[in-house]
Amino acid sequence: MTDPRMDASWLEPLRTALDTPEMTALRDYLRAEEAAGKHVFPPREDRFRALELTPLSDVRAVILGQDPYHGPGQAHGLCFSVRPGVKTPPSLVNIYKELQADCGIAPAPHGFLEHWARQGVLLLNSVLTVEQARAASHRGRGWETFTDAIVRLVAAKDEPVVFMLWGSYAQKKAAFVADVSRGGRHLVLKAPHPSPLSAHTGWFGTGHFSKANAFLEAHGRGRIDWALPPV
Repeated sequence: MTDPRMDASWLEPLRTALDTPEMTALRDYLRAEEAAGKHVFPPREDRFRALELTPLSDVRAVILGQDPYHGPGQAHGLCFSVRPGVKTPPSLVNIYKELQADCGIAPAPHGFLEHWARQGVLLLNSVLTVEQARAASHRGRGWETFTDAIVRLVAAKDEPVVFMLWGSYAQKKAAFVADVSRGGRHLVLKAPHPSPLSAHTGWFGTGHFSKANAFLEAHGRGRIDWALPPV
């Protein structure tokens, strides 16, 4: 198969995961969907954008979402992020509210999160594609096994990493991570999904952004600049 667009640090460790019969079936399914005229997001060139922007060696934090936004022009391969000029989605609005309450950072006038990705924040969805207007339409098609492999790779790193798992779907990946609370070297932070449908159940007040920076600083990995620059 043609190598997907991702940093070389991911490509070889993920080679086996990319070449499984499950992934072959997934690729065939996506091609068939597109051939039938269905709109699949994000576009092919952006499906591995998180792995393109954030090399494995640079990962300091992982923010794990569910599946991509399903509106036209929204998804571009980074969980919760949208391109400049696209209206900030409700989940990201709630993320910004919590960031302001936690760290005093005013909400950005855009939803473009590449600044985080370029600092070692892996912005990964559990499922990497979706059909237009059909949330969760590609769950169970094979992406979960592949993203499990990604999380396992990060969890195997010698350097401490913060895993920020938002929503019960994302939290299933915690099984692969040796958390400090269980004698491991990584910090696992869990919260309800920031969607307006669930944020009221405990998303606000979690303090994940400041907790992540406190952990990273304490382990000599440096703070993440959560303030987003203009685009």
